[in-house]
Amino acid sequence: MFQPSQKIREASHAGSWYIGNGNQLDAQLNEFLQKAKGETIPNIKAIIGPHAGFSYSGPTAAFAYQHFVQKEKMRVFLLGPCHHTYIKGIGLSELEMYETPFGNIELDQPTINQISAELKKNFVFTNKEIEEQEHSLEMHLPFIYKLFPKCKLIPIMVGATTEQQDAQVASVLVKYFIDPNTVFVISSDFCHWGKRFQYTPYNKEHGEIHESIAQLDGQAIKLIESHNLKEFYKYLDETENTICGRHPICILLNIINLSKLQLKTQLSKYNQSNQVIKTNDSSVSYAALVTSLL
Repeated sequence: MFQPSQKIREASHAGSWYIGNGNQLDAQLNEFLQKAKGETIPNIKAIIGPHAGFSYSGPTAAFAYQHFVQKEKMRVFLLGPCHHTYIKGIGLSELEMYETPFGNIELDQPTINQISAELKKNFVFTNKEIEEQEHSLEMHLPFIYKLFPKCKLIPIMVGATTEQQDAQVASVLVKYFIDPNTVFVISSDFCHWGKRFQYTPYNKEHGEIHESIAQLDGQAIKLIESHNLKEFYKYLDETENTICGRHPICILLNIINLSKLQLKTQLSKYNQSNQVIKTNDSSVSYAALVTSLL
């Protein structure tokens, strides 16, 4: 009987959150990328993209991924939030491979070990079970494999970090960010609106509920685009907007400000799972943002 390797994170959401058949999945991603295709932004250093089921968020994610240029040897940092496990600080993987319907992605364990040694604290090592429960990283893996099939991956599960922890993690990661053969992928959905999310702010001055949500998300997006970390923290405190990847985004903004690189971040696509009109309805917002060298 086949025994799955304890060193490989299985594609636990394949066949449910996205297509599990490699050929069919490839056709779907091709369709997403083709529909998103436009004038590409060169010299990408980071993207922010959503992590819902592909039928919902895949078309939006493609608006970020379509800007990447395929390269042979790349190192990809993938930062996403924890939905199932409470982590104070960040979670680093002890595994060797991440499975996708296209093939396995190799983890860059030497870099992961170096990061753990430099952090000293504010991190835990995550195991196979914890990682297979979480979807925020997995939903980016098919796109990453398609564009960088021979990349080395550094997955980071970002937990309930403080502002100080965000800054410390960023101070360790910034030297990798500067490397021309490294890109960062930040996994985040934006506003989760509705009674089931216990979040229902509505400013009627902005029109229908979905228009109010778009205005609320738009404030966050403008702060991200301007790399205004201080005001982004203030915005999160004041609005309590349910941006699930807020901690990974804060780490990225810290890194951008520390890097001293001349960078531009811009919105590539914004969408919502549902155009909410009635108060008993719900939606999740998706945004694709791209950070590039000027």
